[in-house]
Amino acid sequence: MAKSTPAKKAWRSLTWLGVIVIGLVAVNLFGVLTAGGSWAPKLALDLEGGTQIILAPKLESGQSVSQEQLNQAVSIIRQRIDSSGVSEAEINTSGQNIVVSIPGIPDDATINRIESSAKLEFRPVLVAVAPSTAAVGADGTATPTPVATVDPSLSSTPTAVPTNGSDLSWVTPALQAQYDAFDCSTIDTSNVAPADQPLVTCETDGSVKYILGPVEVSGENVSDATNGQKTTQSGATTGEWVVNIKFDDQGTKDFATVSTRLSGLTGVQNQFAIVLDGKVISAPRTLAVITDGNAQISGSFDQASSKVLADQLKFGALPLSFTVQSQDTISATLGSTQLVSGLIAGLIGLILVVLYSLLQYRLLGFVTVASLVVAAVITYLLITILSWREGYRLSLAGVAGLIVAIGITADSFIVYFERVRDELRDGRGLESAVEAGWKRAIRTVLASDAVNFLAAGVLFIVAVGNVKGFALTLGLTTIVDVVVVALFTHPVLQLLAQTRFFNEGHRFSGLDPRALGATYRGRAKFRPSDEVASAKLSSASREAAKRQTIAERKASELVGSSSDRSTDGKDS
Repeated sequence: MAKSTPAKKAWRSLTWLGVIVIGLVAVNLFGVLTAGGSWAPKLALDLEGGTQIILAPKLESGQSVSQEQLNQAVSIIRQRIDSSGVSEAEINTSGQNIVVSIPGIPDDATINRIESSAKLEFRPVLVAVAPSTAAVGADGTATPTPVATVDPSLSSTPTAVPTNGSDLSWVTPALQAQYDAFDCSTIDTSNVAPADQPLVTCETDGSVKYILGPVEVSGENVSDATNGQKTTQSGATTGEWVVNIKFDDQGTKDFATVSTRLSGLTGVQNQFAIVLDGKVISAPRTLAVITDGNAQISGSFDQASSKVLADQLKFGALPLSFTVQSQDTISATLGSTQLVSGLIAGLIGLILVVLYSLLQYRLLGFVTVASLVVAAVITYLLITILSWREGYRLSLAGVAGLIVAIGITADSFIVYFERVRDELRDGRGLESAVEAGWKRAIRTVLASDAVNFLAAGVLFIVAVGNVKGFALTLGLTTIVDVVVVALFTHPVLQLLAQTRFFNEGHRFSGLDPRALGATYRGRAKFRPSDEVASAKLSSASREAAKRQTIAERKASELVGSSSDRSTDGKDS
């Protein structure tokens, strides 16, 4: 098998780089054609503007809201918004209200994520019938059902003390009248009842009206929730989307107790209603005792709605119910002027890097320029893909991360070029110097980029808001730097080493051995000049002297003084 030459390795690396770029372009093209993507990244709130939603808490007479409750609500709302793929949102408190600012125009699903309290309750079913509908006469005319009224004199006290949540003694005359008068078309999230009292409510689509017993399992006992397709015992999927719930220890115990009782009842009392924000989302029959703490919510879910519910349950219920007080369009907090200023700052930094490279490395500096262009193309494609795929939005902090990346990327090239120059000073030929310099440089580049990536990762984890955007772009460009220097900069230098212009060390190549202090010794090889060798020896002696311990220094002084006395004795 023929030995792989540096030139062949270089072309192989460049081919892989081309595959990566073409792949990124293809992914972005797919997003543009099928997923509503764009060739330009989305901008964040500070650059594009968006929508401001003010949430006001629903408080009963005499009820107050604490700062701890507001802070908890802010944390949960932020998690909900982040899980929906919307980034760079700002959530703050203003008095008793919560102000949510989102880039762009949010859809109904996002609004629902924000305002929904996701108060989950598990209540036994006492009564369940289809609501009365308007009667239709022979002439086709509908006669509306009369609206029932509740007599305030009716008793609301059970005739006998209920023994459990399924006891029909909970249904008092007043509760029955309330049930008869209840209109499913007017139900909303304000339809709540104390946890130890029954609740009159309906299915989310209004198809069934219920009287439910008190809460027997709380949504706070849900430790995890995921969405997925329902599977059979053989592992095959049915195509029906469900939400899988896992209870904590207390929830597992309570759910086992309830399912044990319900499994022995018949009719509607065998059902266990799952109530979300005052509405029944599912009321499955209890066919077996569930003791492992794993339950499943099924219903008219699709993939999106099941994920919304799973996220709401997983991140927890809001400590308060909120209503949207106002929803307004807001302008960019910084605007295009600041974006242009940031881009100008980046352009100035790029120009300075290019000028330095050309002055320091002559024509070799164009390799730096080309490498920066390749890195910019890959980074732009990645950010664009993240924009339509993950909802990432570019903020001014993210732009700052990209500007910082110019220096990080250029530093890798400088490290590599200087290692090659060091090898030339030691008398190597250019091709050998490129390979030896690369082996030394790549270790330094990887160590430096690893530190940068670690810092970006820590910053991304602990930070919130715009700082996350800075951390993301910094970490992303650090990875791109490693890819570019390995698959572009080094291969290009390998190919340039084959050319006569660079191999013979033209004075404008930036790799002239004579200008670097090496002396020609034939057959395209150089040796260090006497002056350079002497300078190196002197520098090494000074460095060795600096590294001596106190004891070694005193011993050296004693040896020197005895040598001087010996010399004086001979002279005399």
